[in-house]
Amino acid sequence: MSRKNLIAVIHSRLVALLIAAMFLGSCATVPVTGRSQLNLVPSSSMLSLSNEQYNDFLRKNKRSKNSAETARVKRVGRKLKVAVEQYFRQRGLASELRNYSWEFNLIENKSANAWCMPGGKIAVYTGILPYTKNDAGMAVVMAHEIAHAVAKHGNERMSQMLLTQMGGMALNSALSSSPKKTRQMYMTAFGVGSQLAVVLPYSRLQEYEADKIGLIFMAMAGYNPNEAISFWKRMSKASRGGKPPEFLSTHPSDASRIRQIRNAIPDAMRYYRK
Repeated sequence: MSRKNLIAVIHSRLVALLIAAMFLGSCATVPVTGRSQLNLVPSSSMLSLSNEQYNDFLRKNKRSKNSAETARVKRVGRKLKVAVEQYFRQRGLASELRNYSWEFNLIENKSANAWCMPGGKIAVYTGILPYTKNDAGMAVVMAHEIAHAVAKHGNERMSQMLLTQMGGMALNSALSSSPKKTRQMYMTAFGVGSQLAVVLPYSRLQEYEADKIGLIFMAMAGYNPNEAISFWKRMSKASRGGKPPEFLSTHPSDASRIRQIRNAIPDAMRYYRK
Protein backbone atom coordinates (compact mmCIF):
# COMPACT_ATOMS: atom_id res chain seq x y z
CA MET A 1 0.00 0.00 0.00
CA SER A 2 1.37 3.41 -0.92
CA ARG A 3 2.02 6.04 1.71
CA LYS A 4 -0.79 8.18 0.20
CA ASN A 5 -3.30 5.34 0.36
CA LEU A 6 -2.21 4.43 3.89
CA ILE A 7 -2.78 8.01 5.04
CA ALA A 8 -6.22 8.00 3.40
CA VAL A 9 -7.18 4.75 5.15
CA ILE A 10 -5.97 6.01 8.53
CA HIS A 11 -7.86 9.27 8.02
CA SER A 12 -11.10 7.49 7.12
CA ARG A 13 -10.79 5.23 10.16
CA LEU A 14 -10.12 8.17 12.44
CA VAL A 15 -13.19 9.93 11.05
CA ALA A 16 -15.26 6.80 11.63
CA LEU A 17 -13.99 6.52 15.20
CA LEU A 18 -14.72 10.19 15.81
CA ILE A 19 -18.28 9.83 14.53
CA ALA A 20 -18.79 6.69 16.63
CA ALA A 21 -17.49 8.45 19.75
CA MET A 22 -19.70 11.42 19.00
CA PHE A 23 -22.74 9.16 18.64
CA LEU A 24 -22.06 7.24 21.85
CA GLY A 25 -21.43 10.43 23.79
CA SER A 26 -24.47 12.21 22.42
CA CYS A 27 -27.29 9.79 23.13
CA ALA A 28 -30.36 11.14 24.86
CA THR A 29 -33.59 9.51 26.00
CA VAL A 30 -37.04 10.27 24.65
CA PRO A 31 -38.80 11.74 27.73
CA VAL A 32 -41.94 9.59 27.49
CA THR A 33 -41.04 6.30 25.80
CA GLY A 34 -37.49 5.89 27.06
CA ARG A 35 -36.05 5.24 23.60
CA SER A 36 -32.40 6.25 23.09
CA GLN A 37 -31.89 8.86 20.40
CA LEU A 38 -29.06 10.85 18.87
CA ASN A 39 -28.98 14.43 20.14
CA LEU A 40 -25.98 16.57 19.25
CA VAL A 41 -27.76 19.86 19.91
CA PRO A 42 -28.22 21.39 23.38
CA SER A 43 -31.84 22.20 24.23
CA SER A 44 -30.88 25.80 25.00
CA SER A 45 -29.58 26.25 21.45
CA MET A 46 -32.69 24.69 19.95
CA LEU A 47 -34.98 26.92 22.02
CA SER A 48 -33.06 30.04 21.04
CA LEU A 49 -33.17 29.18 17.36
CA SER A 50 -36.85 28.22 17.69
CA ASN A 51 -37.78 31.65 19.03
CA GLU A 52 -35.84 33.32 16.23
CA GLN A 53 -37.25 31.17 13.43
CA TYR A 54 -40.83 31.21 14.73
CA ASN A 55 -40.88 35.00 14.99
CA ASP A 56 -39.40 35.24 11.50
CA PHE A 57 -42.09 32.87 10.21
CA LEU A 58 -44.86 35.00 11.78
CA ARG A 59 -43.43 38.14 10.16
CA LYS A 60 -43.50 36.50 6.73
CA ASN A 61 -46.85 34.73 7.01
CA LYS A 62 -50.37 36.01 7.56
CA ARG A 63 -52.31 35.02 10.65
CA SER A 64 -55.91 33.99 9.99
CA LYS A 65 -58.69 36.51 10.54
CA ASN A 66 -61.18 33.72 11.21
CA SER A 67 -61.90 34.57 14.83
CA ALA A 68 -63.83 31.38 15.61
CA GLU A 69 -61.14 29.01 14.31
CA THR A 70 -58.35 31.12 15.80
CA ALA A 71 -60.10 30.89 19.16
CA ARG A 72 -60.39 27.11 18.68
CA VAL A 73 -56.64 26.76 18.08
CA LYS A 74 -55.80 28.81 21.17
CA ARG A 75 -58.44 27.10 23.34
CA VAL A 76 -57.28 23.60 22.42
CA GLY A 77 -53.65 24.67 22.69
CA ARG A 78 -54.07 25.98 26.23
CA LYS A 79 -55.74 22.74 27.37
CA LEU A 80 -52.98 20.65 25.82
CA LYS A 81 -50.32 22.84 27.43
CA VAL A 82 -51.79 22.17 30.88
CA ALA A 83 -52.00 18.43 30.15
CA VAL A 84 -48.40 18.20 28.90
CA GLU A 85 -47.04 20.12 31.86
CA GLN A 86 -49.04 17.92 34.25
CA TYR A 87 -47.79 14.73 32.60
CA PHE A 88 -44.15 15.81 32.84
CA ARG A 89 -44.53 17.14 36.37
CA GLN A 90 -46.08 13.88 37.61
CA ARG A 91 -43.06 11.96 36.29
CA GLY A 92 -40.42 14.28 37.68
CA LEU A 93 -39.59 15.61 34.22
CA ALA A 94 -40.76 19.21 34.65
CA SER A 95 -37.24 20.43 33.85
CA GLU A 96 -37.68 19.12 30.28
CA LEU A 97 -40.20 21.92 29.68
CA ARG A 98 -38.18 24.64 31.38
CA ASN A 99 -38.07 27.84 29.34
CA TYR A 100 -40.99 26.77 27.15
CA SER A 101 -42.95 29.79 25.99
CA TRP A 102 -46.05 28.38 24.35
CA GLU A 103 -47.65 30.07 21.33
CA PHE A 104 -50.61 28.90 19.24
CA ASN A 105 -51.30 30.55 15.90
CA LEU A 106 -53.64 29.83 13.00
CA ILE A 107 -51.88 30.70 9.73
CA GLU A 108 -53.64 31.63 6.50
CA ASN A 109 -52.31 28.94 4.19
CA LYS A 110 -54.13 26.48 1.90
CA SER A 111 -51.74 23.64 2.78
CA ALA A 112 -53.19 21.02 5.11
CA ASN A 113 -50.34 21.22 7.59
CA ALA A 114 -49.34 21.93 11.18
CA TRP A 115 -46.10 21.84 13.15
CA CYS A 116 -44.55 22.53 16.54
CA MET A 117 -41.05 23.84 17.21
CA PRO A 118 -39.18 23.40 20.51
CA GLY A 119 -40.56 25.62 23.25
CA GLY A 120 -44.17 25.01 22.26
CA LYS A 121 -44.15 27.23 19.16
CA ILE A 122 -47.14 25.92 17.20
CA ALA A 123 -48.57 26.82 13.81
CA VAL A 124 -51.76 25.36 12.35
CA TYR A 125 -52.58 26.11 8.71
CA THR A 126 -56.14 26.94 7.66
CA GLY A 127 -55.88 24.24 4.98
CA ILE A 128 -56.21 21.54 7.63
CA LEU A 129 -59.48 22.88 9.05
CA PRO A 130 -61.72 20.79 6.73
CA TYR A 131 -60.19 17.69 8.32
CA THR A 132 -60.10 18.72 11.97
CA LYS A 133 -63.82 19.64 11.99
CA ASN A 134 -64.09 20.32 15.75
CA ASP A 135 -62.11 20.80 18.98
CA ALA A 136 -61.36 17.09 19.31
CA GLY A 137 -60.08 16.88 15.73
CA MET A 138 -57.92 19.93 16.34
CA ALA A 139 -56.60 18.28 19.50
CA VAL A 140 -55.52 15.23 17.47
CA VAL A 141 -53.38 17.41 15.22
CA MET A 142 -51.94 19.69 17.88
CA ALA A 143 -51.26 16.92 20.40
CA HIS A 144 -49.48 14.91 17.71
CA GLU A 145 -47.25 17.86 16.81
CA ILE A 146 -46.57 18.72 20.45
CA ALA A 147 -45.59 15.08 20.99
CA HIS A 148 -43.00 15.36 18.20
CA ALA A 149 -41.56 18.43 19.93
CA VAL A 150 -41.41 17.13 23.51
CA ALA A 151 -40.03 13.79 22.27
CA LYS A 152 -37.30 15.89 20.63
CA HIS A 153 -37.81 14.34 17.23
CA GLY A 154 -36.80 17.60 15.58
CA ASN A 155 -33.60 17.69 17.65
CA GLU A 156 -32.93 14.12 16.58
CA ARG A 157 -33.42 14.92 12.89
CA MET A 158 -31.38 18.11 13.15
CA SER A 159 -28.58 16.08 14.76
CA GLN A 160 -28.73 13.55 11.94
CA MET A 161 -28.48 16.30 9.34
CA LEU A 162 -25.60 18.02 11.13
CA LEU A 163 -23.82 14.67 11.22
CA THR A 164 -24.46 13.63 7.62
CA GLN A 165 -24.42 17.00 5.86
CA MET A 166 -21.99 19.02 7.97
CA GLY A 167 -19.68 16.40 9.45
CA GLY A 168 -21.08 16.55 12.97
CA MET A 169 -20.45 20.29 13.27
CA ALA A 170 -21.90 21.95 16.36
CA LEU A 171 -25.05 24.00 15.74
CA ASN A 172 -23.45 27.33 16.64
CA SER A 173 -20.50 26.61 14.34
CA ALA A 174 -22.85 25.59 11.55
CA LEU A 175 -24.83 28.81 11.97
CA SER A 176 -21.62 30.82 11.77
CA SER A 177 -20.18 29.07 8.72
CA SER A 178 -23.37 28.29 6.78
CA PRO A 179 -26.25 30.28 8.31
CA LYS A 180 -28.68 29.96 5.40
CA LYS A 181 -28.17 26.21 4.98
CA THR A 182 -28.36 25.59 8.73
CA ARG A 183 -31.60 27.54 9.14
CA GLN A 184 -33.09 25.72 6.16
CA MET A 185 -32.10 22.41 7.76
CA TYR A 186 -33.78 23.52 10.98
CA MET A 187 -37.05 24.39 9.26
CA THR A 188 -36.92 21.10 7.35
CA ALA A 189 -36.37 19.19 10.61
CA PHE A 190 -39.62 20.56 11.99
CA GLY A 191 -41.73 20.05 8.88
CA VAL A 192 -42.17 23.70 7.94
CA GLY A 193 -42.68 22.71 4.32
CA SER A 194 -44.39 25.77 2.88
CA GLN A 195 -41.05 27.56 2.70
CA LEU A 196 -39.05 24.67 1.27
CA ALA A 197 -38.88 22.56 -1.86
CA VAL A 198 -38.39 19.37 0.15
CA VAL A 199 -39.96 18.26 3.42
CA LEU A 200 -38.17 15.57 5.39
CA PRO A 201 -40.59 12.83 6.46
CA TYR A 202 -40.57 11.66 10.04
CA SER A 203 -39.51 8.05 10.49
CA ARG A 204 -42.15 5.43 11.20
CA LEU A 205 -40.73 5.01 14.70
CA GLN A 206 -41.02 8.73 15.40
CA GLU A 207 -44.54 8.74 14.00
CA TYR A 208 -45.59 5.87 16.24
CA GLU A 209 -44.16 7.69 19.25
CA ALA A 210 -45.95 10.92 18.34
CA ASP A 211 -49.24 9.07 17.82
CA LYS A 212 -48.99 7.25 21.14
CA ILE A 213 -47.83 10.24 23.16
CA GLY A 214 -50.29 12.59 21.45
CA LEU A 215 -53.22 10.32 22.33
CA ILE A 216 -52.24 10.50 26.00
CA PHE A 217 -51.90 14.28 25.91
CA MET A 218 -55.28 14.82 24.25
CA ALA A 219 -56.93 12.40 26.69
CA MET A 220 -55.50 14.28 29.67
CA ALA A 221 -56.77 17.52 28.11
CA GLY A 222 -60.31 16.09 28.07
CA TYR A 223 -60.58 15.00 24.42
CA ASN A 224 -61.65 11.46 23.51
CA PRO A 225 -58.67 9.63 21.90
CA ASN A 226 -61.09 7.72 19.66
CA GLU A 227 -61.46 10.93 17.66
CA ALA A 228 -58.00 10.22 16.25
CA ILE A 229 -59.37 7.34 14.17
CA SER A 230 -61.97 9.58 12.52
CA PHE A 231 -59.42 12.31 11.82
CA TRP A 232 -56.86 10.00 10.21
CA LYS A 233 -59.55 8.32 8.13
CA ARG A 234 -60.57 11.76 6.80
CA MET A 235 -56.95 12.55 5.98
CA SER A 236 -56.42 9.17 4.34
CA LYS A 237 -59.56 9.58 2.22
CA ALA A 238 -58.36 13.00 1.06
CA SER A 239 -55.17 11.47 -0.34
CA ARG A 240 -56.95 9.01 -2.64
CA GLY A 241 -56.89 9.74 -6.35
CA GLY A 242 -54.59 12.73 -6.16
CA LYS A 243 -51.75 14.49 -4.37
CA PRO A 244 -51.97 13.89 -0.61
CA PRO A 245 -52.28 16.83 1.78
CA GLU A 246 -48.92 18.15 2.98
CA PHE A 247 -49.67 16.88 6.48
CA LEU A 248 -49.56 13.35 5.03
CA SER A 249 -46.27 13.97 3.20
CA THR A 250 -44.57 14.44 6.55
CA HIS A 251 -46.87 12.15 8.54
CA PRO A 252 -47.43 8.90 6.61
CA SER A 253 -50.93 7.55 7.10
CA ASP A 254 -52.21 4.15 6.05
CA ALA A 255 -54.31 1.24 7.29
CA SER A 256 -51.38 -0.10 9.32
CA ARG A 257 -50.92 3.22 11.05
CA ILE A 258 -54.61 3.46 11.93
CA ARG A 259 -54.43 -0.06 13.39
CA GLN A 260 -51.50 1.02 15.55
CA ILE A 261 -53.47 4.03 16.78
CA ARG A 262 -56.45 1.80 17.53
CA ASN A 263 -54.19 -0.49 19.55
CA ALA A 264 -52.80 2.48 21.53
CA ILE A 265 -56.21 3.93 22.39
CA PRO A 266 -56.99 1.63 25.37
CA ASP A 267 -53.85 2.86 27.18
CA ALA A 268 -54.67 6.49 26.35
CA MET A 269 -58.23 6.05 27.62
CA ARG A 270 -56.85 5.47 31.11
CA TYR A 271 -55.95 9.15 31.13
CA TYR A 272 -59.25 10.35 29.71
CA ARG A 273 -61.37 12.61 31.88
CA LYS A 274 -64.38 14.34 30.34
